[in-house]
Amino acid sequence: MESVRSDAAAAQGDSALTVKILVAGGFGVGKTTLVSAVSEIRPLRTEEALTEKSIGVDDTSAVAGKTTTTVAMDFGRITLPNGLVLFVFGTPGQDRFWFMWDELAKGALGAVVLVDTRRLADCFASVDYFERRGLPFIIGVNRFDGPGRHTADQVRDALDLSPEIPVIFCDARDREDAKQVLITLVEHIMRTMSSRQATISY
Repeated sequence: MESVRSDAAAAQGDSALTVKILVAGGFGVGKTTLVSAVSEIRPLRTEEALTEKSIGVDDTSAVAGKTTTTVAMDFGRITLPNGLVLFVFGTPGQDRFWFMWDELAKGALGAVVLVDTRRLADCFASVDYFERRGLPFIIGVNRFDGPGRHTADQVRDALDLSPEIPVIFCDARDREDAKQVLITLVEHIMRTMSSRQATISY
């Protein structure tokens, strides 16, 4: 992971400020799609075809058209208007690949938990993971079914989230939507860091 970050930083120049973030969530929620939509470089993907061995292991009932799955990570990069460079790492969604999360989380400053309101329980593990580690995160609600049928407050209540955690709706296929999700995360990270610094100073 460090070599990937170093190479990307070198490509941007020594003066570039870089931040590593994660995109997490359940199986088939749109993590690879979001990373691909927002990346300014050709994204790195580690997808493999779903096979008969996944029957009974991966629940594809809500994503019947899904034929591949991420087995390691996705990687993309985006430069925000203020010059901040984001290295975006998408995590695998299935339980059997969770052993990779600790490695992917090293050096990350925050995360997007992407959710599908039709399968809200699928994101509980991601929320718990980042809460336990004190890593700032936001919720990105991927609009699979068009206009949202749920409000941000309803999603926040269902996930038992603190009021300060942003909930933003998006279409993971849309670059501008995906970019706004990442901008919202960066703003949340900055607020969280400022709040923690103020507490320490006090």
